[in-house]
Order: sequence, then structure tokens, then C-alpha cells
Amino acid sequence: MKYLITESQLDKVIFKYLDNQDFIKVEYGDNIYFVNSENDEYAQIRLNNISSWCTIERKLMKEIADFFSLSNIDAIAAIDKWVSNKVGLHFRTVDVSNGIVIYYF
Repeated sequence: MKYLITESQLDKVIFKYLDNQDFIKVEYGDNIYFVNSENDEYAQIRLNNISSWCTIERKLMKEIADFFSLSNIDAIAAIDKWVSNKVGLHFRTVDVSNGIVIYYF
């Protein structure tokens, strides 16, 4: 049996998955970071308000892509939509860190 899932339905499931990660939003200077806990030195997602730049940690992108059987591009797009909804901003540039976690302190 085949199931057809619309893009908006898939987005809702991915958003729920990301919400369940319990990311903590930390604002530091012109940047916003999504971290796993208050004492984390490394962020999974980094946003720059001035340049409208969003950087996603590669492991997070791969986790979403693998779990939901998506391409890397589709996983990045889904994470971008989730972040945009959380902070109320649209980002001009979204990239993935090159296997280096984002240090924010």
C-alpha cells in the first residue's frame, strides 16, 4: 500500500520532531543560537540577525535527512522553515557547517 504525504504534512511532522528536541534559544550579540541545554558551548543552529544568515550543524541536517528519508537539500529547507517560524524571520542564506560545531562563547 502506498501513502501520499503532502509537503505541508511532512513539514508538520518534521516541526514536531524538532520541537521535541527541546532546543533552547540563546541570544548573544547579533546572533541567535539553538542549543541542546543551557550549559552547551556548541549550537546546533546559528542565526545572524544582521546578515540574515542561518547555519545548521551537519549532524542535525543528516539526522533529519536520514530519519525522514529526505535529500540533504530538503532537510535543510525543512529546518530553515522551522527556524523561520520560531524566530519570525526569513533567511536569505542557509548553509551547513562543514563538520565543525558552532562555538558561541
